[in-house]
Amino acid sequence: MGALDHLSNIFECSSGHSKLKKRKQLQTVEIKVKIDCEGCERKVRRSVEGMKGVTSVQVEPKQSKLTVIGYVDPQKVVARVAHRTGKKVELWPYVPYDIVAHPYAPGVYDKKAPAGYVRNSEDPQVSQLARASSTEVRYTTAFSDENPTACVVM
Repeated sequence: MGALDHLSNIFECSSGHSKLKKRKQLQTVEIKVKIDCEGCERKVRRSVEGMKGVTSVQVEPKQSKLTVIGYVDPQKVVARVAHRTGKKVELWPYVPYDIVAHPYAPGVYDKKAPAGYVRNSEDPQVSQLARASSTEVRYTTAFSDENPTACVVM
């Protein structure tokens, strides 16, 4: 926030309420919902097509994924799909395989994930795998082939 913005907030002359509304930003909301057949696909698509602010809807049945693009609130979209379809719905929990440091860590790997995706995890136990302590590094490099001062027994 710049100096002029700060001064304009201090010396604001408007009466406490304004008729200006903040517009919602264009968002892409990805949702995981189980889609078994074409009827389920149609039901999921129609549950959000009439929603205010929705510009496009894409359904990918093989990945069990619904993508909604528009000026919408993600939580409202999830609630509407769950209410209209009666299915278990959650925000898309997966990220591409390449982004995660340890894709086969216990909290990240998911058998139900689509091909090329793993579960998005911000768990500190999983990120602990990425950093080795100095003693671990010392022991692993002591027996390394690249280390010229490594153990001769190896």
